[in-house]
Amino acid sequence: MTLPLKNVALFAIMIGLLVFTGLNESWNSALGLINYCLISAIIALGVNLQWGYAGLFNVGVMGFVALGGLSAVLISHAPVDEAWKAGGFGVIIALLTGAATIVLAVLIVKRKPHSRLRTFAILAVLIGGFMLFRALFDPSTLAIEKVDPAATGFLGGLGLPIILSWPVGALLAAGAAWIIGKTALGLRSDYLAIATLGIAEIVIAIIKNEDWLTRGVKNVQSGMGRIVPREVDLQNDSGFVERANGLGFDAIDASTIFVKLNYTLIFTVVLVLLLIMLQLALKSPWGRMLRAIRDNEVAAEAMGKDVTARHLQVFIFGSAICGLAGAMMITLEGQLIPGTYNPLRFTFLVWVMVIVGGSGNNIGAVLGGFFIWFLWIQVEPLGHWLMGIVTAGMADSSALKHHLLESAAHMRLLTMGLVLLLVLRFSPRGLIPEK
Repeated sequence: MTLPLKNVALFAIMIGLLVFTGLNESWNSALGLINYCLISAIIALGVNLQWGYAGLFNVGVMGFVALGGLSAVLISHAPVDEAWKAGGFGVIIALLTGAATIVLAVLIVKRKPHSRLRTFAILAVLIGGFMLFRALFDPSTLAIEKVDPAATGFLGGLGLPIILSWPVGALLAAGAAWIIGKTALGLRSDYLAIATLGIAEIVIAIIKNEDWLTRGVKNVQSGMGRIVPREVDLQNDSGFVERANGLGFDAIDASTIFVKLNYTLIFTVVLVLLLIMLQLALKSPWGRMLRAIRDNEVAAEAMGKDVTARHLQVFIFGSAICGLAGAMMITLEGQLIPGTYNPLRFTFLVWVMVIVGGSGNNIGAVLGGFFIWFLWIQVEPLGHWLMGIVTAGMADSSALKHHLLESAAHMRLLTMGLVLLLVLRFSPRGLIPEK
């Protein structure tokens, strides 16, 4: 089988699995699965840009995705006027004080010669600035969190269309990537891995614990904007109900399918545009230079290429794509739940997508995003079904039957490990390897 035919066959199998899900379960479930597959494919493209193009090991994917989710709240949620009156401006002044403290300390380091006096000056600025920051910040945040904590208890956002959070999420993630890159790029690759993991944990800790910013673990479950109509509005639209009934659909099912189908079309457009841009970049002199740096940094540097600067570029671009996907995910879900940002979902799974799909190949990363997310969702119910068949003849009091039925919940991890082993054994460069 030729390579193009093999690629078409792999995508045809993936489409067949999604169609089978729609026929066997419901089109509602299939469309929901497709939407998350599209977002997963976008995240996989971002990681593949970093690893497949430049060999940068990013294990903090969930932090950049979380920054995208945070942007959705900050942009689309309506501002809480009472919270702003209670302590909003105090928080702003405190944050400006903290930023001014850091800037002043940096200026002292740059402009004063090394001496004991300079050390004492830096310590005085940092300690004094920190104490002033806390004196302004703590009472302001406490006042904000006391404003109707059951419903709000935070500042809210800007009340703008949520689609604006997509580029903002990309910018937030790019800014965090710039900070990490300026610190860790140019050193050994394990330093970058530690830095990305550290910044991811810091971002998640902030989102979970700073209630004044995101309501913390109380979650932001209402007030988020939409880019498609709401299901309840469609159900109250007599024209839509008549058209749905004419097609043989219930109004509730039809409204849900219509909304998810709109998300599918929008996400598909984003994915296709990103894929086209990345393919053009891969074939450009810039893409060829990145692959040359990845394959032999010493030789590329000897030819006059600024390796660290190119690494910083690609690291920022890849992180921005992850931030964009994070904002898209919160747009789809309509709520921010910090507890869902865990390494298993946003780091391990994404790396499996890239490895299985084919590191260094954008088409492979898309296939890996679809295939791995499909397995992640569908394997557990299939595991329960399989264990039900295996244990059908066993007595209800059987300890083995009880154990096997309980073990079905762990089929996801078993399947991911098995898929990785099979791919690394029979196709070590992925299902669609880099040319």
